[in-house]
Amino acid sequence: GQRFDHAEKMPQNDYMELHKKRYGQRFDHAEKMPQNDYMELHKKRYGQRFDHAEKMRKKEARKVKDISNKAQNLHGIKGKLFAKERYQEKVRMRKTMKAHEEKEATAKDEKQKTDGAVPAYLLDRNEVNRTKVLSNMIKQKRKEKAGKWKVPIEKVKAMTEDEMFKIMKTGKRRKKAWKRVINKVSFVGDNFTRKPPKFERFIRPSGLRFKRAHVTHPELKTTFQLDILGVKKNPQSSMYTSLGIITKGAIIEVNVSELGLVTQTGKVVWGKYA
Repeated sequence: GQRFDHAEKMPQNDYMELHKKRYGQRFDHAEKMPQNDYMELHKKRYGQRFDHAEKMRKKEARKVKDISNKAQNLHGIKGKLFAKERYQEKVRMRKTMKAHEEKEATAKDEKQKTDGAVPAYLLDRNEVNRTKVLSNMIKQKRKEKAGKWKVPIEKVKAMTEDEMFKIMKTGKRRKKAWKRVINKVSFVGDNFTRKPPKFERFIRPSGLRFKRAHVTHPELKTTFQLDILGVKKNPQSSMYTSLGIITKGAIIEVNVSELGLVTQTGKVVWGKYA
């Protein structure tokens, strides 16, 4: 057989999230997190050292050597994690560079008027002009053709843990306080099965589980009641996204097959973000 949490095991670089999922966080974690802009405030009040910029420049210059040293000397799991992180960083960088690369494209030019007669073999020939096109502009146009609407991720006020969860006391004498009942609306799929009570840390009450949402079409200015396919992004936290909690600013995917939306190629659009 397998461990009870085999299916939800994550890759090793998400060990922090996994730890939170299993053991939770401090009760005052949400209050501790925002920490405000005390660094900026201190700079404003007392300024910085005269050689601050120079120190930062030198630190940045030395960073390459530090990374190189780590890459050569880290062993075991730390070495593997570091190598994976570096690889992902390089992939991201390459993709960014590729997106901003200028690519050559050919565009037909109007026939240039030439003095005198043009030979017969040149009459049907179109002059070709080589132009430079930014590949990311092409990608943007392709996205527009596919009929995808851009959904902005709003900057919302951080919610405290007290606002989001309610502590549920368990055990014979109600001394254990590791379970949380979610106070907000959440979405779970049709094939969702609750975990056994022994392993269920976050409880989503069935009364607060939504399956349909009222979505307004931006161009038609009409509201439709559509089935929710999933919660794609919750700006509060990645944990809230994985739990399927819907709060202010959350992006959900809805089933728009009933509306009969089609792409320019005639394919039916199934899901859109809202």
